[in-house]
Amino acid sequence: MKIGYILNTYPAPSQSFIRREMRALERRGIAVQRFAMRSFDGSLPDRSDQEEAAATDYVLAKGLFALLWALFLVGLQSPVRIYQALFLALKASRGSEAGLFKHLIYFLEAAYVTRRLGELQVDRMHAHFGTNATTVAMLASEMSGKPFSFTVHGPEEFDKPAAIALPLKLQKADFTVAISSYGRSQLCRLVDYRFWPRIRVVHCGIEPQHYDSARPMPVTRPVTMVNIGRFVEQKGQILLIEAMAEVARRGVDVRLVLVGDGPMRLPLERAIAHSGLGHRVELTGWLDEAGVRRAIDSAHALVLPSFAEGLPMVVMEAMVSARPVIATWVAGVPELMQEGRTGWLVPAGDAMALAEAITELATSPDDKLRRMGTTGRARVLMRHNIDTEAGKLAALFCQRPRTQSRAQRPRTQLV
Repeated sequence: MKIGYILNTYPAPSQSFIRREMRALERRGIAVQRFAMRSFDGSLPDRSDQEEAAATDYVLAKGLFALLWALFLVGLQSPVRIYQALFLALKASRGSEAGLFKHLIYFLEAAYVTRRLGELQVDRMHAHFGTNATTVAMLASEMSGKPFSFTVHGPEEFDKPAAIALPLKLQKADFTVAISSYGRSQLCRLVDYRFWPRIRVVHCGIEPQHYDSARPMPVTRPVTMVNIGRFVEQKGQILLIEAMAEVARRGVDVRLVLVGDGPMRLPLERAIAHSGLGHRVELTGWLDEAGVRRAIDSAHALVLPSFAEGLPMVVMEAMVSARPVIATWVAGVPELMQEGRTGWLVPAGDAMALAEAITELATSPDDKLRRMGTTGRARVLMRHNIDTEAGKLAALFCQRPRTQSRAQRPRTQLV
């Protein structure tokens, strides 16, 4: 079997989970052809990402003429399907935040993908994120007759389902993957209950062979925490600085390393300076995968104060590294973490609760932190082995594609 993976911007530093999934499928003997609409405009320090970029077919880089030529060739071969796909693009654009013009671009991108699917003898498509990449996969499916599926991560897709035509995509897809039970529940809200069996849970995962043992927790004090992620509002780093200031006022000495970058970097730097935390907080910028692992290994714990999440890979990476985690009680996080056993879960947006958890972490004996880390490692290895999860996905790919007449299809409805 050959799968065409349809992606928007790929690879990117925060998308290692997609690479792991594709490579796990390849280890199972499934060929994966990578299609991305565009390349990442920043640097790719990780060698694995550089290898992925070299193996990816970048659609928009081919230029307008190549896309129009693909449309012409596909139209000659399947004129009826082209018109059906155009109608579907117009339907998806109604009420969409992308608008009609962008959907016409997606239509052209889908024509190029359709042509390449035929040339490469690709059997089916899978997209990640329910946004424009899935739109392209849906339109290419209409043009080619090949089934498509997609993985929804959240939280962005759940914030604006109508604006990205998510109910329509759920209806058209052969199946849809959610990365947590919480995510599946949110997708079930968008469609008639008869579609629910097509919404399946397949977790993101870690590669156990890269974590055959965990580095010992640092024996030095003060406690060091690491936070990893884009500097944006929903990740809550500003609230974390507020909590750190409260912990400092209590006379508790804690260090924090912030790994990442983004539009909130300047406000973060100002908040750190205003709170007098310059000697306690370090900003590293983006690190490659090995650098992220070193940052986790050098810390006593991970802290994730997010307001919204899917099921964060950094939590899995910290837990498999035998580090306890402080995280907010949002989305799929409580499905992985266990309060009091693998770390601390706090209400999102509550700086005082976050400060309490940090204080408890900083004053906990080393053997308690090691016990939490060991419990967390065992839980991740049991629930998030990427080869096991890729096996679930491969089984879905190998099932007979769904066939259903229009008359039999239940109506899509927003709740």
